Amino acid sequence: MKIRPLHDRVVVKRIEAEEKTAGGIIIPDTAREKPQQGEVMAVGPGGRDEGGRLVPIDLQTGDRVLFGKWSGTEVKIDGTEYLIMKESDIMGVLVEAGTSRKAA
Repeated sequence: MKIRPLHDRVVVKRIEAEEKTAGGIIIPDTAREKPQQGEVMAVGPGGRDEGGRLVPIDLQTGDRVLFGKWSGTEVKIDGTEYLIMKESDIMGVLVEAGTSRKAA
């Protein structure tokens, strides 16, 4: 099943947190915090401004993003957990060093 977000909402799949620290200590599931990074799975068409014009979303499917700890609403679709959140809940797009993303 696919999901198509409405308006200025995006669907994000959390990127799993590391199971070990840099020093090699294994972190148990109960002590591990939910990751605040994810991959954008789907984007809505965008929001509307005061004049009724469509303002497109500045994210693309596949973008790796950083979001707040309590952002979004968790949903489970076909056994996979996703977050649905507004574009404004996303703090930034993570970009690999040496690469740049073209502005549309």
